[in-house]
Amino acid sequence: MKKKIASIGEFGLIDILRSKTSCSSDVIKGIGDDTAVVKMSSKKRLLLTTDMLVEGVHFTKDSSPKAIGYKAVCCSVSDIAAMGGIPKHAVISFGVAPSIKLDFILKIHQGMKTAAKRFGVNIVGGDTVRSENNVINVALTGEVNADKAVYRDGAKVGDKVFVTGRLGNSLNSGWHLRFMPRVAESQYLVNKYKISSMIDISDGLVPDLDHILKGSKVGAILYEKNVPLRKDANIEKAYYDGEDFELLFTVSPKEAKKILSQKKYIFYHIGEIVRESIGLLSVDVEGEEREIKMKKGFVHF
Repeated sequence: MKKKIASIGEFGLIDILRSKTSCSSDVIKGIGDDTAVVKMSSKKRLLLTTDMLVEGVHFTKDSSPKAIGYKAVCCSVSDIAAMGGIPKHAVISFGVAPSIKLDFILKIHQGMKTAAKRFGVNIVGGDTVRSENNVINVALTGEVNADKAVYRDGAKVGDKVFVTGRLGNSLNSGWHLRFMPRVAESQYLVNKYKISSMIDISDGLVPDLDHILKGSKVGAILYEKNVPLRKDANIEKAYYDGEDFELLFTVSPKEAKKILSQKKYIFYHIGEIVRESIGLLSVDVEGEEREIKMKKGFVHF
C-alpha cells in the first residue's frame, strides 16, 4: 500500500493492523481496547498494555525528569484501571541520547519508582538503546476477575454517561504530568456496580467517547452544563484537549441512581446513550443541540 500514514491517521492504522492480526483462543480481547485481555483461568484475566512517551510529543526537555518518569508509568496504570483491573508488573525500555546526563535518567527512574510504589507495580526489567530523542516505553501487566472486566463495547441505549473528574486544559495546568490514575475509583465501581463500558480519557472526551460509541454501535448526548471543567478550561477544551486520564464510563439508569447517591467518590453524570442513528450531540446551557464532529482531539498522524 502506497498511502502515507498521515492520510489514514492513527486509528486508521490501528484498524488495518488489527485486521491483519490473529490470536489464539485464550486471547479474549486483542487490539482495540485499553488493554489486551488473556485468559489465566476460569476466574482470572491477565491484562497487558504498553505506552510510549516521546520527547517533543509527550514531554519536553524542560519537563521535570521525575514528572516524566511518573507520567510514563501512570499512563499504563490508567489503562489497567479502565479495564477494572489492578496493575502488577512492568518492563520499561529507554531510548536515550548519549549526551544526556546520568542524573537526568536517574531522576526519571525515581519518578517511575514513586508511581510504581503508589500503585503497587513491580518494575521487573526492560531495555536501553541509543536514540536521538529520549523515548520511554512502559509495558505493564494487570489482573482482573473475569466477571469484573470492563470493555469499550458494552454501552446500551438508555445508559448514563459519567466521568470521574474535571476535564480540559491539562497541558497548560500541568495536570498531564501529575495526574492520578483512577485505580481506586475503578475498583470501587466494578466491585459495587455493574459498569457497562469504560475507557480512560487520554485523547479527549469526544474522541474517547467515540471509541465506546463505535464499539457499542450506539450514539450519545452530552450536556455541557454537567461537564466538570478544570480551571481555565471551556467546553471545547474539555471535549478535545486530552491527557486528562479520567475514567469515562456508562451504567444503566438503575445503577446511575445508586452511584449518584453514594458519598465515597464524586462521579459526574454528563450524558446519555442513545440510538446509533442519532450520532453524538451536545446540548448547551440554553438547551440548544449541535452535532459533534469527531475530527478533533489528539491524534499522532
